[in-house]
Parts: sequence; C-alpha cells; structure tokens
Amino acid sequence: MKAMIFAAGRGERMRPLTDACPKPLLKVRGRPLITWQVLNLVRAGITEIVINHAHLGQMIEAELGDGSQFGAAIVYSPEAVALETAGGVANALHLLGSEPFVAVSGDIYCPYFDFNQVKDVLHDKDIWGNPHAPEQRDMAWLYLTPNPWHNPDGDFAINLYALSNEGAPKWNFAGIGVYRPEMFADITPGQHAKFSPLMRKYIERGQVGGEIYDGQWVNVGTVEQLEQLNAPLQRSATA
Repeated sequence: MKAMIFAAGRGERMRPLTDACPKPLLKVRGRPLITWQVLNLVRAGITEIVINHAHLGQMIEAELGDGSQFGAAIVYSPEAVALETAGGVANALHLLGSEPFVAVSGDIYCPYFDFNQVKDVLHDKDIWGNPHAPEQRDMAWLYLTPNPWHNPDGDFAINLYALSNEGAPKWNFAGIGVYRPEMFADITPGQHAKFSPLMRKYIERGQVGGEIYDGQWVNVGTVEQLEQLNAPLQRSATA
C-alpha cells in the first residue's frame, strides 16, 4: 500500500508562523508535524509515500529529502497553487498507482495512530466479496474523531460502520482515510477540487464506510494550540 500526505495548505490560522515556514514543518515535541506522519507510516510498513506541496514546498523537500533517513521512499507532487484535497489527489494519481491508498493530513498531531489497521480495510469490506461490482463496494474508509472546538457540529454521521451525510450525532473527519484511486479519475490533473462534495456523493450512494478513532488527535490550528502541545509536562506536587 502507498500513502499520500497532504502538505499544500497555506496555514492561514497559524500566521505569522506560516509566513516563513510551511505548517507541516511546525514542530511538536521536537519533530515537524509531517515527520510524525512519516514515522508512523513507516512503523506500519507503509514506506512508499507521496507528498504534495505548494506554499514553501521546497522547504518540505529539503527537510524530508527522499525519505531514506526514515526508511521511506518519498516522492513529491508539487502544485504551483494549492489544488485543494481532491485536486491534490487527482494531480498525484500517476504516482499513487491503481490500488487503494491511505492519505493523511500533514498538519495533524496523532502520534499513536496505528496505520497497520488501514492496509486491507477496503478489501475486507467489499460487499459479498465481489470486487467486480464497483457499485457494491466501499470506495473510501474514513476515520472520525469526537468533534474538536473548531468543528463542533461535526462532518458525518455513522451507523454500523456506514457513513451518512445526515443524522446525529455527527463526528469530525480526522483527515485520515483510505481511498480507491478511481474515485478521483474524473478530476483533471491540475484542476481545483474540494474533498467534501466528492465524498458526500459517494456517501449518498452508500459507498463510504468508517470508524471512530478515540486516541490523541489534534488539528493544530492556532499558535496557542502549538504552544500547549509543546509545553513542558507538568510534574506532580509530590514528585
């Protein structure tokens, strides 16, 4: 299985830090956010990684190189202007191949997410074991979290591992998912395309599954959040 890490965002909420540093290179606990993702993927044996970038993208390439220092093989999909999430995938399809791939945001902090669980999730969920009936297969598998402060209403409802656009409660999309590449085949490389409309279309068709991840997860969206994550661990009064 290959992986894609999204690293093309501008990081507007993190300005002025992101004026001189791409958001995925901001450090938490001594490591750039994106490095946590690379290490976790490699730990699960997912070593072929595609990274898209736009704003200050050469800094990301300089930091990670070809990935060999982490035991990975990293290739890059540069974008002159950020193409949004679905557009970024479409632009990188020639690097991702024909099999399902895992994709993760490069600016989230989830140090304990186990990527072993993503490897066969779509193959395992083929309805009736029939891989030749696309209308009967899950096309994506999303990981959801409890709603954070910046998304109190959530994104998707879930019932018995099936996602829906309506219903309650709704959960937050964690920025981690597994996708079949054919989902993005109708998007022209270089075209801007948002993630949500595409995913909601497949959810409406009943072709998107998912599950809840309740481990540590932070979408680092403010300077204050970054400072809190990097604050020294508090010692107990009796230590």
